[in-house]
Amino acid sequence: MNHFPWLTIIVVLPIFVGCLIFFLPHRGNRVIRWYTICMCILELLLTTYTFCYHFKLDDPLIQLMEDYKWIHFLDFHWRLGIDGLSVGPILLTGFITTLATLAAWPVTRDSRLFHFLMLAMYSGQIGLFSSRDLLLFFLMWELELIPVYLLVSMWGGKKRLYSATKFILYTAGGSVFLLMGVLGIGLYGSTEPTLNFEILANQSYPAALEIIFYIGFFLAFAVKLPIIPLHTWLPDTHGEAHYSTCMLLAGILLKMGAYGLVRINMELFPHAHSIFSPWLMIVGAMQIIYAASTSLGQRNLKKRIAYSSVSHMGFIIIGIGSITDMGLNGALLQIISHGFIGAALFFLAGTTYDRIRLVYLDEMGGIAIPMPKIFTMFSSFSMASLALPGMSGFVAELIVFFGLITSPKYLLMTKLLITFVMAIGMILTPIYLLSMLRQMFYGYKIFNDPNSYFFDSGPRELFLLISIFLPVLGIGMYPDFVLSLAVERVEVILSKFFYE
Repeated sequence: MNHFPWLTIIVVLPIFVGCLIFFLPHRGNRVIRWYTICMCILELLLTTYTFCYHFKLDDPLIQLMEDYKWIHFLDFHWRLGIDGLSVGPILLTGFITTLATLAAWPVTRDSRLFHFLMLAMYSGQIGLFSSRDLLLFFLMWELELIPVYLLVSMWGGKKRLYSATKFILYTAGGSVFLLMGVLGIGLYGSTEPTLNFEILANQSYPAALEIIFYIGFFLAFAVKLPIIPLHTWLPDTHGEAHYSTCMLLAGILLKMGAYGLVRINMELFPHAHSIFSPWLMIVGAMQIIYAASTSLGQRNLKKRIAYSSVSHMGFIIIGIGSITDMGLNGALLQIISHGFIGAALFFLAGTTYDRIRLVYLDEMGGIAIPMPKIFTMFSSFSMASLALPGMSGFVAELIVFFGLITSPKYLLMTKLLITFVMAIGMILTPIYLLSMLRQMFYGYKIFNDPNSYFFDSGPRELFLLISIFLPVLGIGMYPDFVLSLAVERVEVILSKFFYE
């Protein structure tokens, strides 16, 4: 046991300093903004320090364990701990949230509440990635919903109430299954009910019961991830939310579903996962094609990027379904890689909208001439998204491919078919991304408008975009930087599938 409660401090700090926002003096929005950004940076530095000095990379066990009794009656503990799987997502959360608060600089209406909600989300996400108790996992999962609902419904576009309601209905519907699964497992446990991950991971269930639990948890994570056909809330929510909220949604929220699939479905129900994994592969392959072709038909810029997110999530599903070291590592790398790329694309879409006030692609054109910097960054991140070699997206998708091809579980014919479908998806990705760039930046449509004057991106936006672009390039050049975090843990998870 670790004596100093590092993780508790990391989880509780953002929401605690968020509550203090309401006591700050009324001196305009500047104080609130600077306060929030400084607190995010402080939290990120604290997390980085803890992981550098107190986390051992070569140890596959859970580290920095903290266990405090919370509710005696339910045997409910505040139980936190991290391993290689959770380090990447926690650091990603800190990085993207800090940049999203910087992106929210133009938000002036009710900025106290806005920044408080951003910090509350920060706590919920880190709590989810580090919780080692199922009920705590569920509470952190739910803590996320209210801030997102308020951020979309108060600072969104014209249809914001519709999108926010749709978001809450879908995710709360998924949470019902999650809660039923958590209670079912807790009550089924040994003589007294337990929700401790460590005990549950070594427990075996009757086959039928394990399949029922698996499906329950899977439905909850499928809404968040999102997996077709439970994805329809995502384009609407992204289409209406403010772009700083979109950065958090695309960068972190979708990854919570993927993390849950690995952390709960793979670790606790290995038999059920090996039964369902062929279906995961089929759904993942269909999702890549379906979302890419739907994206091509979207006129709304943000919705086009949102469908591209859904398509990229297909690679994560295939990586998780392949049950190989390569495939699972590729899926974890894709989680980090898409977190950066998705956040950057939504930020670019939002800042472009702030300048030209147009949403539909067929009304744009010729933006490259007045705004060369935005054009350069948009093109760079689109290339990263379509898996250009040298960028993080390429490495992640390539490793997932290898994981699928080397999987001993599937017949050669199946692997060839799914590889073929993934390859078609990878051809469709450049089509919709390059046509988006063509419609926005080339031609003379806006340029011919006599009274138009657009300013290019300023230092704040350039700093933000370059901060995201450097890790995308870095991971593309040296993927071991991220892969080394989880390699040991991935082997432990997969050992359950092959040695039983």
